Amino acid sequence: MYLSQEAKEKIFEKHGKSKKDTGSAEGQIALFTYRIEHLTKHLKNNQKDFNTERSLVMLVGKRRSLLDYLMKKDILRYRAIIKELGLRK
Repeated sequence: MYLSQEAKEKIFEKHGKSKKDTGSAEGQIALFTYRIEHLTKHLKNNQKDFNTERSLVMLVGKRRSLLDYLMKKDILRYRAIIKELGLRK
């Protein structure tokens, strides 16, 4: 797989509470963002890969729903993760 366990732990350590904290919304959003960037690069080279395109659309939807949840739950955490990852609405 393109994402090793160590890479995942780095993402969760940077954006979550610890490297084993895989359930936090910030950690999941950061992981989804990494995967979205990876799939976007793949689709630039393989325009006719429709299965990957569908997976990308589903990941973007999951990330959007997590961001919406975080915005309703705690606006300061939402703003921090948006700024940290460079996302915008």
